[in-house]
Amino acid sequence: MLTATPAMNRLEMAGADSCAEVVLPAEFTVAAWNLERCRFPEASAALLRPQQPQLLLLSEMDSGMARTEQRNTAAAVATELGMRYVFGVEFLELDLGGDTERPFCRDDYNLRGFHGNAILSAVPFGRVCMLRLDDHGHWFVPQTAAATDLAQPRLGGRMAILAEVETVEGPLCVVSTHLESNADADYRERQFACLLDEIDRFAPDTPVLIGGDLNTGNHLPPDFDWRAEGLFELARARGYAWDLTPDGVTTRASTITPHPTRCMKLDWFCSRQLGGAVGTLIAALDPQGVALSDHDCLLATINYGG
Repeated sequence: MLTATPAMNRLEMAGADSCAEVVLPAEFTVAAWNLERCRFPEASAALLRPQQPQLLLLSEMDSGMARTEQRNTAAAVATELGMRYVFGVEFLELDLGGDTERPFCRDDYNLRGFHGNAILSAVPFGRVCMLRLDDHGHWFVPQTAAATDLAQPRLGGRMAILAEVETVEGPLCVVSTHLESNADADYRERQFACLLDEIDRFAPDTPVLIGGDLNTGNHLPPDFDWRAEGLFELARARGYAWDLTPDGVTTRASTITPHPTRCMKLDWFCSRQLGGAVGTLIAALDPQGVALSDHDCLLATINYGG
């Protein structure tokens, strides 16, 4: 079914044509953010703009969904920030979304029904590819989904976008990914191993930066202990580090996810052959205190030669 659906196997690339720079400097800023459908593209871009990130690794971006006014949200954020983008479909949504999302739907249909990951860049992309991580229809049959997600039947599964960008010091492989929430730690470890194998094929000798919502500990309420995940040691054994990730819980209550007791550390940077400095968690709040997402934004400074 996935192979017969073109949108599930293609990447959309567009955005600014006239960026001043064609390569990244040796030191630059990167952000990773699960934007929870991206209901507020302009406000989200405004929150990021003072940080001047040259790369954005984004997940849960809608395109043609009634709950986000049928907008291509990756394109909207890229336009606001004057960046290029590449977007890939994680799920083709078969309905309007969950119970807390339907009140935001002005239409009773989805124009496209796409939901996925994106990379935004201040410089042109080189090679890009998509990796589908699931061999399992976790979300296709509603009864297999978590109790809070029974109204969200979807075609597809978790995936990653891999892209090559140039820096003054050489090429960099950047990855935006989103691992499965409706599964256990062993399943996510297998997904991450699959991702690392694909990176070895795509960019075997290149520095790598992975960013995204890895759903670590999401199967262990009420403690949500991310330390139970095997993917951390798996990555270390293969030459990766996690030390660019800021400390602290990365989730918060939002208009779509009004659960203040769900305090989880789901979002991470994972790097190979890169130096840098840990940034901060940027609170996902607009100036009026409205939550832009149920995830805060991770920020880090990357030093290619470090």
